[in-house]
Amino acid sequence: MCRTRIALMLLLFVPLSGFGAEPEVADVFVPKADGFASIRIPSVVVSKKGTLLAFAEGRAANADQAKNKIVLKRSTDGGKSWGKVAVVAEDGDKALNNPCAVVEREGGQVLLVYQSYPAGVGERSGKIQPGYDGDLVVRNWLITSDDDGMTWTKPRDITKETKREKIVTTVAGGPGVGIQLRHGKHAGRILMPFNEGPFGVWNIYAVYSDDKGKTWKMGDAAPGGLIDAGKDKKTSTVNEAQFAELKDGSIRFNVRRWAGKAVRKTCVSEDGGVSWSKVEDVPELVDPGCMGSVLRYTDPADRAQSRILFSGPQSTKRENGMVFVSYDEGKTWPTKRVLCKDSFAYSCLTALQDGTIGCLYEAEGTSKIVFARFTLDWLEEKVAPLKPAPAFSLPVIDLNDQKERQVLVDREKGQYLGHPTTLLLEDGKTILCVYPKGRGRGPILYKRSEDGGKTWSDRLPTPKNWETSLETPTMG
Repeated sequence: MCRTRIALMLLLFVPLSGFGAEPEVADVFVPKADGFASIRIPSVVVSKKGTLLAFAEGRAANADQAKNKIVLKRSTDGGKSWGKVAVVAEDGDKALNNPCAVVEREGGQVLLVYQSYPAGVGERSGKIQPGYDGDLVVRNWLITSDDDGMTWTKPRDITKETKREKIVTTVAGGPGVGIQLRHGKHAGRILMPFNEGPFGVWNIYAVYSDDKGKTWKMGDAAPGGLIDAGKDKKTSTVNEAQFAELKDGSIRFNVRRWAGKAVRKTCVSEDGGVSWSKVEDVPELVDPGCMGSVLRYTDPADRAQSRILFSGPQSTKRENGMVFVSYDEGKTWPTKRVLCKDSFAYSCLTALQDGTIGCLYEAEGTSKIVFARFTLDWLEEKVAPLKPAPAFSLPVIDLNDQKERQVLVDREKGQYLGHPTTLLLEDGKTILCVYPKGRGRGPILYKRSEDGGKTWSDRLPTPKNWETSLETPTMG
């Protein structure tokens, strides 16, 4: 007798772990818990060691100039938890504003630029004076850290290198982050984005260093940033600024809208930030008047698709925070996803060393600053491919030698009887069995069991058309 083994193979399809997982969100700065009336204006970078450094303004009141200090929190686990708040810069009753950080690629030094405002004097007051001397001028400062943000140098005044002496009153770096160029003849150059007043009549420009922050120079203001406001007055279309390097070493500004159409503004520099093309609209990126973030995420130089990311509120108010992807160097923004549908104000993007993306943003009406971490797969809404789990077999039972479990249904000497088909009826006991006599030449035979197959009837009558058979019969 021929032994037959039957095995059933079952394939299970399961998603890859973590593929396109929803963003993880953690509180970073909570004013009351961290000892301030208000904490605003986020900036975040990843150190060369992989530590997240989150900066902000710790304010004595909910106002732009309120004895602000520059504060820092560190995370060594990818943003899941954060250390205690540390003050890295303070200057008595003066307000320190607009943290803007960058990590020097070769040595890992962290550079942080910020401004100081005169004590008790706001940028909207009209009291700020141009020039470098006196108590009513805005100054630019630089501090650095060589130990992963644990300690910082004393502030260095870089105002004369980074601020024009005449006309300019208010000035702001970023806020957010600076960049260091990778491509072209200016590779290695560190740049910080700036805007310069008077208030409401801003222009945007770049401040840059070719010696890792030791000395600084200013570029020209980008043309086209001012429009006619009537009565022989001008107003600005631009304000707080960020930029990203393009694949050919050019630089693209992405700028908050002040006046004009309620969309982001942009222009490009092809000479390392010295001069700029005319400011123009970015039609796809809505802007209610809010700082936004732009980040070079993947670079063709690394054999990757070109991706530049943008984050900002997409509404008439500071809400519905979205992250966009551009694949053509910031010209268009076809991919987008909502990160936070509720209150969403200032934000700052960063890329972690494991390839995930981080966004430090103001949430719940600027009542706190949180950090969201997500994957590119989530952002691009990629679906996990179906991957079969390892197959397994059901146990095999060999009935060949188990005589007690074998029942003879039919036998005829010298005749082939085989290929039976059975059908169990609804009562759970009655079984019908049909099978051919001979190999495709004889009639179809029919038997019946009333006790679940333990005993069988004699051959039963069949229709006339069952007298010949060319194939194995079936029932259903």
